[in-house]
Amino acid sequence: MQTDVLIVGAGAAGMYAAISAARAGAQVVLVDRSLIGRGGATVMAQMTVAAALGEEAPDQWEHHLADTLAAGRGLCDPALSRLLCEDAPECIREMELWGVGWARNRKHIRRVQAPGHDRPRCVYVDFVNTGPAVSKTLRAQLNRIPEIRRVGEVLVTELAVHDGICAGAHGVHLISGESLTLNAKATIIATGGLTRLYARNSASINMGGDGYALALRAGAELVDMEFVQFFPIGHLAPRLVGMDPIMWDPFRYKLGGKLLNSEMQEFLNEDGRYVSVRDHATHAILEEVAAGRGTPHRGAWLSFRHCSEAELRAAFGPIIDRLAENGIDLTRQAIEVAPIAHYHMGGIRADTDMQTSVPHLFAAGEAVGGANGANRLSGNAITEAFTFGRRAGLRAAALAAKSATPSSARGPEGSGSRFVGGKINPGAEVAALQRVMNEYVGPLRTGAGLERALEHIAGLEADCTVLPAPRAGLDPEWLDLHDLRNMRLVAECIARAALAREESRGAHQRQDFPETSELWRKHQSVRLASDGVRLES
Repeated sequence: MQTDVLIVGAGAAGMYAAISAARAGAQVVLVDRSLIGRGGATVMAQMTVAAALGEEAPDQWEHHLADTLAAGRGLCDPALSRLLCEDAPECIREMELWGVGWARNRKHIRRVQAPGHDRPRCVYVDFVNTGPAVSKTLRAQLNRIPEIRRVGEVLVTELAVHDGICAGAHGVHLISGESLTLNAKATIIATGGLTRLYARNSASINMGGDGYALALRAGAELVDMEFVQFFPIGHLAPRLVGMDPIMWDPFRYKLGGKLLNSEMQEFLNEDGRYVSVRDHATHAILEEVAAGRGTPHRGAWLSFRHCSEAELRAAFGPIIDRLAENGIDLTRQAIEVAPIAHYHMGGIRADTDMQTSVPHLFAAGEAVGGANGANRLSGNAITEAFTFGRRAGLRAAALAAKSATPSSARGPEGSGSRFVGGKINPGAEVAALQRVMNEYVGPLRTGAGLERALEHIAGLEADCTVLPAPRAGLDPEWLDLHDLRNMRLVAECIARAALAREESRGAHQRQDFPETSELWRKHQSVRLASDGVRLES
C-alpha cells in the first residue's frame, strides 16, 4: 500500500489530519486498530471543548493561553500552547459549518465556565454527547473525500525508517493476521494517550501508549512522560453498568455537586460549585482518604441531594432513568468517586509544524507532549485534537508534495517467525502491570514505590524484546503480547522520569519531595538508546 500521507489513529486528531491533508492535495491512508472514528478517546468524551470565541462576551485567545500556561505549572511549551489557543476558534467554527451542532443561545454558540478558566469559554454539543457528535461529524466529512482511504482493524507494529527518514509503517490486519507494508512520503502518529496502563482508567482498550512506543523505536524523542492526569471524580460505587466512569463531570458543570468526606464535610472550599482544577481536586481526595476520612471504597462522596428530581430531569432527562436502572437515585443518595487515570500531558516532542525529531514523521493530538505542561486545563483535550490534527495534516501534505516516493520497506525484526504462545500469559501480565502502575506510579508517588515499579517492569523485558508475526487469523494472545510489549516500554519511561523528578508539580506528586522546586522548572526527554531508555533534562 502506497500513499502521500499515512495517518495512524482515527480519533478526532487523526480524522482532522486526514481531512486537512486531503484538502491540501494529498492522497491519504488513514488506519486504526479499531473501526475508523469509533475507537479511542474522542468518541467517549462527554464534556466540553475550550475555545476563546468571544461571541456572547469578550474573550481573546491570549486569555485562553494565560489560563493554559497557569494550569501547566510553568512547564508548558509556550509555542505549542499558543498554537492550541490561537487556532481553536477557527476549528470550532469549521466544525459548526460541518454540522456538529454546538449548543446555542439564540445567535451565539453557548459557553460554560470550566475549572481553571477565567471566564465562560467551553462549548459543547450537549453535556453527554460532545465526543460522539464530534466523531460523527468528522466521519461524515471523511466520507465526502475520495482522496482518503480508510482502513480499520489494522494494527501498526513498527514505523519504517530508511536512512534516518520515516518512510511509512508495518502493520498487521487483525482479523486475518496478514502482514502489511504501508509506504508513505509523510507519516502522522495520532494514536492518543496511555492511560490504559493503569488499573483504574477511563481509556478505551487501544490507549496503551502505542504511538509513544512506535515513535521511540523509530528514533523520536518523548517529553514530560511523568505527567499523567487523573480525573478526580471517576465513578467508584455503587456498581454502574453501561455508563462512562467520568460521567459526573457534566453533572457538576450544570448542577454543582458537593464533594464530601466520610464526615459529610466539604473539603475543597467550593461551596457546591465546580472550580477546583483537576490536580488539586485529585490530591485533596487522596489526602482525605490517607487521613482516614475516605468513603467505604476509599474515595469521596459526591452529593446532588440538594437538587430536586425536577432539576435533575431538566438537566439530564433520560440519563436519570438510566441511573435508576442501576439503582441510583441522586435525590436520596450520594455516590462514591475517586481519581481515575484520564489523560497524558507528555508525549512525542514536536515543533509547531507537528514535526518530530525523525524527518517525515509527524504527531497530532494527545500523542504530542508539551502543550499542557504538568497539568491540562479542562476542555483542552479535544481542542488539542482539532488544532494539532489540522496543522499536522497541512504540514505533512506540504512535505509529501515535494518528496519522492519511498522504496518498498523490509519487514520489521521478528516478522520472519510466528508467535508460539505458552511462555507467559500476556493478558495476565498486562493486568499485573496495570496494578503496579496504579499502586506505585499513580497520583501520589515515592522513590521507593517507583523503584518497585521499575523492578517489576524490568522483569518483563526479556519476554517483550521481539514481536513475532501472529498466527494465521485472529490471534488475541498475540495481540496481548503486542500490547504488553508497548505498555512495558512506555511504563518504564513514565516511572524513570517520575523517579528523576525530585519535586511535586501538577499531576506529579512526590510524597518524599512535597515542594515545588524552581530547579525543576525544566523538561525531561526520553530517547531509546542501544542500552535501553535514556533520560535527559
